[in-house]
Amino acid sequence: MTRRLAEVAKKVGVSEATVSRVLNGKPGVSEATRQSVLAALDVLGYERPTQLRGDRARLVGLVLPELQNPIFPAFAEVIGGALAQMGLTPVLCTQTKGGVSEADYVTLLLQQQVSGVVFAGGLYAQADAEHGHYRLLADRNIPVVLVNAAIEQLGFPGVSCDDAVAVEQAWRHLTSLGHERIGLVLGPGDHMPSARKLAAARAVAGDLPDEFVARAIFSIEGGQAAASRLIDRGVTGIVCASDPLALGAIRAARRKGLGVPSQVSVIGYDDSALMSCTEPPLTTVRQPIEAMGRAAVELLNAQISGLAVQAEELPFEPELVVRASTAQAPHG
Repeated sequence: MTRRLAEVAKKVGVSEATVSRVLNGKPGVSEATRQSVLAALDVLGYERPTQLRGDRARLVGLVLPELQNPIFPAFAEVIGGALAQMGLTPVLCTQTKGGVSEADYVTLLLQQQVSGVVFAGGLYAQADAEHGHYRLLADRNIPVVLVNAAIEQLGFPGVSCDDAVAVEQAWRHLTSLGHERIGLVLGPGDHMPSARKLAAARAVAGDLPDEFVARAIFSIEGGQAAASRLIDRGVTGIVCASDPLALGAIRAARRKGLGVPSQVSVIGYDDSALMSCTEPPLTTVRQPIEAMGRAAVELLNAQISGLAVQAEELPFEPELVVRASTAQAPHG
């Protein structure tokens, strides 16, 4: 620390006490001197103190798992816009198969001395995944906000769509249409939002046979394979953990010569772009993306500003959007 003070002071031509006042955010230093000290820190390769990082480029990492699922570009649009309104610059980090990993992006963002990071979908939602890069962010006191359910003990604030309410709305809609054999298409077993949806389904159904629960990777193909198994087991209604999974379920029913919704009803989750334009238009549970995205940015900005933010999850209420992929249960 003493060596850093001496080097920066020499570079700028001021006293070590002046450098110390800048680094600790103390008054009594002109803005020109303050900027010179910060510039010298950058030139000499020293990391700025957390509270001063925002003065550099006010960069914020926005880390997404993919862009194929329309829900993630939708979150990116809302979060990016809200960040820009606060004078923050989003840096979009999207993972691709065999490309840069989430941990690699965190390393790159730390090198850029970002003011904070928003994760919308990611390894924090998977219990069995590697989480070392999150600890790295916590150790550096980098402001972080998570969007949608995370594993416990990460210690970051977050915003989530209420998975339990989403499943209750979907389940009650199908039972009101006379469906008694309802299946679930969920993500992997260690996926926290899927675990919450399963717990809610078991609570609302009373008795949900294990064979009416199918796991899948989050894609149309994954949904098709999982729903195909459920249809073979006799389900007439399928609740899916994402819209792409639901589109896969519709494809599975059609491949078996079954009508949707005349013989199989399907409900998605997200209400992502173009779900009103599918054939049939998809009944789904809408995440309040606008409200969630803006709340995530407010939580992040509060941390960047040095305010204490509780490491808790803010739940947001979803909304069932009834379209044409659900109908009365078939007779017989």
